[in-house]
Amino acid sequence: MFTYEELATATNGFSDSNLIGQGGFGYVYRGIFVDGKEVAVKQLKVESRQGEREFKAEVEIISRLHHKHLVSLVGYCISETTRMLVYEFVPNNTLEFHLHGEGRPIMDWSTRMKIALGSAKGLAYLHEDCHPKIIHRDIKAANILLDFNFEAKVADFGLAKFSYDVNTHVSTRVMGTFGYLAPEYASSGKLTDKSDVFSFGVLILELITGHKPVGSSYKDDGLADWARPLLTKALDDGSFDCFADPKLGKEYDHNEMVRMVACAAACVQLSARDRPRMSQITRALEGDVSMSDLNDSATPEHSNIHSSHEISDIDTSQHNEDTEGSKRMVLDSQGYGASGEYSEPSTEYGSNPFGSINESCSNQPGNETLSSSSNERSDQPGNGSG
Repeated sequence: MFTYEELATATNGFSDSNLIGQGGFGYVYRGIFVDGKEVAVKQLKVESRQGEREFKAEVEIISRLHHKHLVSLVGYCISETTRMLVYEFVPNNTLEFHLHGEGRPIMDWSTRMKIALGSAKGLAYLHEDCHPKIIHRDIKAANILLDFNFEAKVADFGLAKFSYDVNTHVSTRVMGTFGYLAPEYASSGKLTDKSDVFSFGVLILELITGHKPVGSSYKDDGLADWARPLLTKALDDGSFDCFADPKLGKEYDHNEMVRMVACAAACVQLSARDRPRMSQITRALEGDVSMSDLNDSATPEHSNIHSSHEISDIDTSQHNEDTEGSKRMVLDSQGYGASGEYSEPSTEYGSNPFGSINESCSNQPGNETLSSSSNERSDQPGNGSG
């Protein structure tokens, strides 16, 4: 536990020059202790009751987590009404920044694979190696932090929920980022580890296509709905050039692309019970198993990831209505996470620049973006976490 004075000194009095992120729950500052150790200090907004809940959840959960691909909690501070979390400093910003940032160098295929696998391992640890399992609930590109070797670390467990019984789900108010939300979670608040799996599938789609998860050009669909039939066709045809990010210039490993597309297709199925476990995704990305392993957790009548007549946990028409309504709410929103339930695809932990994507195929969506209303700093070289 740190004192307020220690953290104030480390952050130069919580100066603007040390501010590296700002979001719905508070501010993130870069700090340096007297021994030279760099940290990210997340100071929660005093007026945010949600922030206090987030603080307590994060301290309880993250203090017990130790994994190469998860951001480590260094400590915390409670001083009167002030609540702060102290994390390891992850210096190379977020996946969102590097993949979608304007003017950023093209991310090569091997780096994308590395990030997908690292993120999958971190999430698999939360789901399958923690007891009780931990549901992240806000998996997105902005919550994947990168070091200078582009090793991925999953960040921001403030929305995490415990799931004590493997056969039950947690019903809760819907929180997260539109475009990544599993349909059953968005429509009913039904939360399971398979909700995270859906979000991870959207993350893989971003890495494959270079597109963001939501934009006005998708009309009534998000990236997952747009991509679902194209994934099936690509796997059937074995041709991915018109689906892959044109920035790659067709420079990708074909076998790795097959694995990525198969994993994405399995993850973004409408039926939660048909989605694989994260350990299955990890093995598939590593090439250790056949793609049929992705279906092993599904019952026989619900196991075909290529079926266009898939039985879903939710009514398809209701899914479309919920998607359109939720998206309209995001597009019309003028405040960052104003309700605390849906947020735009942005992050508290660094800059959120959006760049253009050259279109090479008629079936690729345009690249209109949502404008973020969070006052995030883009002039900082690194970003904190949490």
